[in-house]
Amino acid sequence: MKRIAVNELPDDPLAAAGLFHQHWLSHIEHQLEDALDVAITVPAADYKHREWRRAVTAGLARKHAPRRVNMVAGEGAALDATIAYLADAPGVTGQYLET
Repeated sequence: MKRIAVNELPDDPLAAAGLFHQHWLSHIEHQLEDALDVAITVPAADYKHREWRRAVTAGLARKHAPRRVNMVAGEGAALDATIAYLADAPGVTGQYLET
């Protein structure tokens, strides 16, 4: 599973979603086209970011099935443990998780 770290997103949810789509979406889709499962990591954010993060993750998973796509927010050991779990969980895709 390819881990893609998306860092330094704006605090404003609309600006963060726009920056993600403008700068990260094509890179992530390229990885998926190369037949790699992807775990996207993002910094922790408040509840206002959940909806766009859920939508982009589910949309990518549907578009690129059977490739797996998940997004995990957080840092440190909890983030690493969640990514390790997802790598060994072949049925889990399209999920946005917070650590």
